[in-house]
Amino acid sequence: MLICFLIFTLWPIVGILQYSFYDWDGFSPRDNFIGFGNYKELLIDPYFWNAVRNAMILAFSHIFIEIPITLLFGVLLTRAYVRAKSVFRMLLFFPVVTTTAVVGIIFTIILNPVGGPISEILLQSKLIGSPINFLGSNDLALSTLISVSIWKHFGISLIYWTAALQTIPNELYEASRMDGSNSFQELLYITIPLVLPYGVIIMLLTFTHAINPFDLVQTLTAGGPNFTTDVVDTYIYRNAFNSSGSIPRHGLASAAGVSFSLIVIIMTIVGVLIRNYTVKKDSATGGISR
Repeated sequence: MLICFLIFTLWPIVGILQYSFYDWDGFSPRDNFIGFGNYKELLIDPYFWNAVRNAMILAFSHIFIEIPITLLFGVLLTRAYVRAKSVFRMLLFFPVVTTTAVVGIIFTIILNPVGGPISEILLQSKLIGSPINFLGSNDLALSTLISVSIWKHFGISLIYWTAALQTIPNELYEASRMDGSNSFQELLYITIPLVLPYGVIIMLLTFTHAINPFDLVQTLTAGGPNFTTDVVDTYIYRNAFNSSGSIPRHGLASAAGVSFSLIVIIMTIVGVLIRNYTVKKDSATGGISR
């Protein structure tokens, strides 16, 4: 395992750091050392910062939309009165095991304004007067991408929350019902405080898997239209593999990867510090510490 880590993880990281200091196309000899020239170019490149912004919007949309909804679904699917819980869990988890590229291609067909089933259903229902170009509209493309991405990863957060909720003793709920509490009060005063330490970890895991949506973005929009769904992954791909029709720029792409990795690392460290603070506060107040 250590050998595989050195070959497939550590060495590529060292290589990317080295490439980022060269003006290199990936084919010719690597002899044009430019120092921090690529990083200086990124600082003033509006396309790079647009990609960073879109990537952050996508990642934080998962946190602020997916996390609360999956928590509610998790609470519902751990209740004893809900029938066929395993069936619902399987259906909600099914998109996770589906290949992301296949999901992107299927949704491209489904959301096609010309003959796509969504537009056809809305047209026949008289809800719209003309087809909606979900993936080709500057105003709708990013929100459509976010919706598909949340649907794709919904089951992962649901499994995390389900595991966290199952650690809460049933005796606490039974005692609260004897005191006359309702379901909302149980959620507010028992469930949320006890799963909060897990919640910070779930947020970090959700953020890390949502920050790299290359396969879904590439198959759905390829970063378009007009770069409205362009993320750092597609920005790197476009510069490194000449998909834009210009000379490949592996050095600039490597610098973009390093820069964005540093941004993500800093944000992850902040999240870990928040998590540690939450656990210490929970321990000080006599709660369950994880």
